[in-house]
Amino acid sequence: MASVVGLLEERELAARERVEVLRAEADRVLARLAEAETGWQEWVIARQRVGEVLSATPTAPREPALVETPDDVQEQEPGPAVAASVGGRVVPVRQPGSDPQILPEGYREIMRVVTEQVGPDVRSATGCQEIAAGLGLEPTPARVEAARHRAKRLVTRGWLAEPVPGRFTFSGGRGAGS
Repeated sequence: MASVVGLLEERELAARERVEVLRAEADRVLARLAEAETGWQEWVIARQRVGEVLSATPTAPREPALVETPDDVQEQEPGPAVAASVGGRVVPVRQPGSDPQILPEGYREIMRVVTEQVGPDVRSATGCQEIAAGLGLEPTPARVEAARHRAKRLVTRGWLAEPVPGRFTFSGGRGAGS
């Protein structure tokens, strides 16, 4: 008759082998996922670049802008090396009296939606799903995340404030250039 401890050891060994097989399979899937994500991002960048080339829209006037680096955020003078942009769209730092019309179109649209949804009550704030809906986007996670990314960029540039995570309103109230 086999001992109880011996039976437990056999089952433990089988379970450990199963975990190792599944872990190796997960590693292979994660590696393939990383390759697929890299390829996908390259196509997204390619589409954005082609869109930039095909759209002959003038960019906003160059002003001193924040340059985001991996380690810190620092102030720099305008010039060809200024990298305060996403997809070639420069989002200027808000100065007192700045008009949202100097923002790239997509960011102006976010300011318009926040204006419509927040209204005269500067204490209220709007969420990313409401912003995405106000922009006419489908409420998919990717579209909502894109709206969140742009709204957060407007926060870092001083155009919007985020009093509660994921909720946006005007920076400094209605005097925020609207």
